Amino acid sequence: MAKKKIMAVVKIQIEAGKASPAPPVGTALGPHGIAIMDFVKAYNAQTEAQAGTVIPTEITIFEDRSFSFVLKTPPTSTLIREKAGLEKAANNPGSETAGSISEAQVAEIAEIKMPDLNAVDLEGAKLQVRGTARSMGIDVV
Repeated sequence: MAKKKIMAVVKIQIEAGKASPAPPVGTALGPHGIAIMDFVKAYNAQTEAQAGTVIPTEITIFEDRSFSFVLKTPPTSTLIREKAGLEKAANNPGSETAGSISEAQVAEIAEIKMPDLNAVDLEGAKLQVRGTARSMGIDVV
């Protein structure tokens, strides 16, 4: 069987279990002519266990208007805010501290993010997580 020809790849971040045909889903997928409700139902079914978390999604749209999608891990900043128990990060990260996370929490986040990071090993992933925390004004203790 011949491979389907890819028409477009769309990347969007949607809250798990709460996708709807309204923006940003409708505006991102509408111009490509796919059945938005089919995507919404499939996405919500796959992400209902992670409700409330923002999940980046890569949607591949084929020439015959069919699609497939891949769920990525939540953004590092979201995971850090969750672990630190914060609503938002510092307004002035260089001179202000919003909170702190432990080294063990950094390791947990790095393990979760490992499939989507370009790190060779866990230590490299932990360095990336620490850098994101630092840029958010969150200390690693």
